[in-house]
Amino acid sequence: MNVTVFGGSGQIGRFVVTDLLAAGHQVTAYVRNPAKLGIDDPGLTAVTGELSDAERIRQAVHGADAVISALGPSLKRGAKGTPITEGTRNIAAAMAAEDVSRYIGLATPSVPDERDQPTLKAKILPVMAKAMFPNALAELVGMTEAVTKSGLNWTIARITRPTNGKPKGTVRAGFLGRDKVGSAMTRPDIAAFLVAQLTDDTFSKAAPAISN
Repeated sequence: MNVTVFGGSGQIGRFVVTDLLAAGHQVTAYVRNPAKLGIDDPGLTAVTGELSDAERIRQAVHGADAVISALGPSLKRGAKGTPITEGTRNIAAAMAAEDVSRYIGLATPSVPDERDQPTLKAKILPVMAKAMFPNALAELVGMTEAVTKSGLNWTIARITRPTNGKPKGTVRAGFLGRDKVGSAMTRPDIAAFLVAQLTDDTFSKAAPAISN
């Protein structure tokens, strides 16, 4: 497949790119600074641009079979604005214009899925997120709505506590109050889950919470 990756130079995005290349996919990585990718592979094309550049994003999406976004908001307390939300809207618009339907991205359980059941965790997480990271939560809500209301064939993996370290190779995926899903998950395992969704429709138009 030809896969366009956004956020490919980030902590999860790098694993997404390397996993895709290892699987034989052709990868277009849309990044601000290609040097931060640190990957030299004939299957990789880097496109330099900002998330605010709608035309440049469309160029990166052109010819893709799917898009994987490893973008996430800043967790800095003083962060302002919604650049990731606006960027995700540009991505969704570019995909629609280029007739690319498959979108795979990230969010957190602080943004509910309609399949979640009422639980204490489901109630507490949004309250904590709003108190501790109000701008980040606004970004996550905006990002999610930009995709779920777009008409794309989307899957959004909701992560709670990404960790460093070697992959464990175990995945729990499901919905709050319905399935046994924990909190921690290694970044390599998160990336592997995202890549696996290219050929798995189990969570089409759904936002499962995932963990190890």
